[in-house]
Amino acid sequence: MTTSVLAVDGGNSKTDVALVAPDGRLLAAVRGPTTSHQAVGLEAGIDRLVGLVEEVARQAGLDPSARPISTIGVHAIAGADFTADVRMLERALAGARLSKRDIVVNDCTGALWAGASDGWGIALICGQGINGAAIAPDGRTARFDGVGDISGDWGGGTSVGMSGLAAAVRARDGRGPRTSLERLVPAHFGLGRPSAVTRAFYDDRIADARVGELSPVVFGAAGDGDPVARSIVDRLADELATMAVALARRTAMTRRPVEVVLAGGVFSTTDEPFFARIESAVRAVVRDARLVRLDVPPVTGAALHGLELVGGGRSARHAARERLRNDLKAWSR
Repeated sequence: MTTSVLAVDGGNSKTDVALVAPDGRLLAAVRGPTTSHQAVGLEAGIDRLVGLVEEVARQAGLDPSARPISTIGVHAIAGADFTADVRMLERALAGARLSKRDIVVNDCTGALWAGASDGWGIALICGQGINGAAIAPDGRTARFDGVGDISGDWGGGTSVGMSGLAAAVRARDGRGPRTSLERLVPAHFGLGRPSAVTRAFYDDRIADARVGELSPVVFGAAGDGDPVARSIVDRLADELATMAVALARRTAMTRRPVEVVLAGGVFSTTDEPFFARIESAVRAVVRDARLVRLDVPPVTGAALHGLELVGGGRSARHAARERLRNDLKAWSR
C-alpha cells in the first residue's frame, strides 16, 4: 500500500470517490449513485461504496482486492448527523478495510473544507435538503441537525419544489393568487392541470422524490417575473441567510471577514437576485462576510483534509491545493 488519500463525498443523490497522491495528484475518481445509509440502508450503502472504491483503485492501477487500498479515508457523508450515526459509519468502514484509518464527517464540513481559503468559515448546503456548518479559526464548531421538519428545517430542492406544486394547486382551486406555475408545474410532468400532478403523486405514478425536479421550474418562473415563484425563492434565500447568521453568532465570527461557502445543486441557479438577497441579509449582521460559490466538486474538501493529515499539516494543503482543485474540476466537467 502506497501513501494515498481516499476521499468520499456521499450525498443523498450521488457519491464521488477520489484517490489522491500526497502531492495533490488525482490518481483516479469515479461518480456513482448514493451510498447514503438513510437512502438505501447501511449494508447496501457500504456495498455500493466498496464497489466504487474498487473501481477507482482499478483506474489508478492498483489491485482492488489488496486491502487497505489507502492510507487514510476521509468520508464526508450526508446523514452523518449525530454521534451515533458517525460511530455506526466508522464501524462499518473499519469492517470494509478500505483505508488504514477512516474519518467520518457530515457533508457540510466537507463542503466547507472544499471552498474556504484557510479551512474555516461557514458552509451552507442546499441540495435536496438544507443544512449548514461553521468552523471558527480557534477550532470552535457549530452545525444544525439538518434532518428535516423535525429539526425545524425548510429549504432545498424538495421544499422549493413542493412549495411550487402547492402554489400551482392553490392558484387553480382559488385558494391562492394566480401564477405561471399553474401551467409550468404540470407541463414539467407532461400533464395538463395541477390537480393531475397531485393525483399522479398520490397514485405513485410519479415518485415522491421527483418533486425536487420542480425547483428549477420555480427558479425559472421567478426569473421571468412571476411574483408567487419569486416569493418562494425569497423565502429560501432568507432561510439560508438566517442559518449563516446563526452559525456566525454561535462561533463568534460576526466581526470577522468570514467566507460563506455555498454548495449543493440548488446553488447552480443563475438567478442573481437570489444570491444578492442572501448576501444582503448575511452582511446586515456579518458585515465582512463574502459569499463563495463552490466551483469544485465537494469531494475536494475531503481530499484536502486528507492531504493535511498525510502531508504534515496546513503547509501541505497550500502546496497541493491548486493542483488538486484543477484536477478535480477538470474531472467533474
